[in-house]
Amino acid sequence: MLRVLVLSAFLLLSCNPKAQDSQKSANALTVEFSLPKKLKEVSGITLSKDKKTIWAIEDQGNKNVIYGLDRKGNQIADVLVENAENHDWEDITTDVQGNIYIGDFGNNENDRRNLSILKVDLKEVSQKSTNVTQTTTFHYEGQKEFPPKKSHWLYDCEAFVEKDGYFYLFTKNRSKGFDGTFLVFQIPNKAGDFEAKLIATLKLQGGYSDAAITSAAINSRNQVVLLTHKNVYMLSSLFDKNFKTAVIQKTPLNHNSQKEAIVYLDDRTVLIADEKDGKEGGNVYKFSLK
Repeated sequence: MLRVLVLSAFLLLSCNPKAQDSQKSANALTVEFSLPKKLKEVSGITLSKDKKTIWAIEDQGNKNVIYGLDRKGNQIADVLVENAENHDWEDITTDVQGNIYIGDFGNNENDRRNLSILKVDLKEVSQKSTNVTQTTTFHYEGQKEFPPKKSHWLYDCEAFVEKDGYFYLFTKNRSKGFDGTFLVFQIPNKAGDFEAKLIATLKLQGGYSDAAITSAAINSRNQVVLLTHKNVYMLSSLFDKNFKTAVIQKTPLNHNSQKEAIVYLDDRTVLIADEKDGKEGGNVYKFSLK
């Protein structure tokens, strides 16, 4: 079992997610804007290289479309991905060059055999359509049954980042008897079919809403943030030893909703999006990390 140091964040001010007024606390979750009505089931967000455009996707049952929003939440693009199907798009990320990747790896029942990461040719908000220019298909090292026993449902994924020519996937635990365990897999950023290499088994504290991972992002300091419904976790000291010295710092959001997407705005600030559920959610929030 890998050693993981978990540091707790203290004295986070509580906030009302509906409040539009900016709060002075450096660690207050504040609403930036409400998402357009058509984005009820947002599953991932990322930023264009100039950080002027927020690219957003939805998950299973929705269109194979990438939506572009300006920084005030106005929809400015509606880009059809012509040669791809939205089996279950669960996260979207970029590399340092600004290339955009979609994680089509949602796997709620742990039984999918068509998992993939799609690189798309998307550079301008004026585009009406785009194409997949690279497809990376994969299967998980260690998964022998589709699905495995419910006590080992560790092969759903809603979170990934790209670094130095590799994708890093952080799985979402759906096991019976949930205990916060998640797996970290590495896949080459190349066209082809690969076995996703298991590089770490880590654990978050708390119940499902506290510790089931729904999105990830990476900053210029190689710090990875993992999102759950209630918390943000920052992972440091990662890539030199393939996460074996991972330090995990938990920061409560003091707010519970179906949060599904996170991206770094700068090295200390993230944007978070949640799904619309009745009168709740459907927002993009700003949050400052310690």
